[in-house]
Amino acid sequence: MGEGTLRQQTLTLVGLKAYAAAMSPFASFVDLPHHLSEPAVRDLAWTLLSPPLLAHTPWPQRHPLIDSAWAAEPELLADWLKRQDQDSHALHEWLSRSSVRRLGLYYERLWQFALQAAPGIEVLAANLPIRQGGHTLGELDLLLRDASGVHHVELAIKLYLGQPPGAAERWIGPGGRDRLDLKLDHLATHQLPLSASPEARQTLQALTDAPIQASMWLGGYLFYPHGLDHPPPPGAETTHLRGRWLHRRQWAALQAEHDDAHWQPLPRSEWLAQAKLPEAQGWSDLQLQNWLQALPPDAGAQLLVDLQPDGNGALAERQRIFLVADEWPASGTEPSGAPPSAR
Repeated sequence: MGEGTLRQQTLTLVGLKAYAAAMSPFASFVDLPHHLSEPAVRDLAWTLLSPPLLAHTPWPQRHPLIDSAWAAEPELLADWLKRQDQDSHALHEWLSRSSVRRLGLYYERLWQFALQAAPGIEVLAANLPIRQGGHTLGELDLLLRDASGVHHVELAIKLYLGQPPGAAERWIGPGGRDRLDLKLDHLATHQLPLSASPEARQTLQALTDAPIQASMWLGGYLFYPHGLDHPPPPGAETTHLRGRWLHRRQWAALQAEHDDAHWQPLPRSEWLAQAKLPEAQGWSDLQLQNWLQALPPDAGAQLLVDLQPDGNGALAERQRIFLVADEWPASGTEPSGAPPSAR
């Protein structure tokens, strides 16, 4: 494995611990997702514990659990997550109540499940539509009541790939259309002000008479171009989660650089928590080769992870990359929802 990747992995681990010490009310449990076995529960823990993408945002960024009893006694959250890992029936039943095919909806449902269970937090509404004359102006992701008042919270899970020279408008989604600067502008000019708009007043008064404080939480990963010393976007949280991206023409060079890597693609539904699979589900070199050969040249962006034995009978993610078409981002093709068969 290359020196640069080792350095990045070390920085990622150090960064997560620094984030835990400086920002998270759950500092001592930052590594908990790695020790959980049920995939949906690992995603749940990742959702609650991972750092945000940005430290500086156009509106206040506030962890939705910051005023819960879990924040005051973090071991209570750890115990709750471990109980979900032992019996995930309630979580799966909750997720089955509505479509979670889109990653953003899955992320929101995970937050909703946790917030409804969190002591000291009342969920007044989720995905609350604001309408005017039969036309929907937008939805409020969450309306919460806790010890510090009533909060309108907008949630987002994003994966952005950096394009030189590294300004915010040069961080784009794997489909080539979504952009970090556009998302921040939409949050600042439409989504977050919506709860203070005259059109929202009647709907919100039916739920609360208290003043409403608007905030956001933006989670996800930033992917840096392989082989380049690329700066983060303005305002980035120093401990944000990260990966790399490369064009198809660079694949052979990546394999030569990481000759001990064991790559395989992940379907979109598994893009949140770092991957962890039983050893029997790991791909052989032949499976990967067949998959790559079957992949159309203009296929959407593919998320691949390098899986290594963890010493406990499982394979754990060591690094992740987006593999994109050689014409990307000009091709503007959406990333695939699930990898084609390698068999």
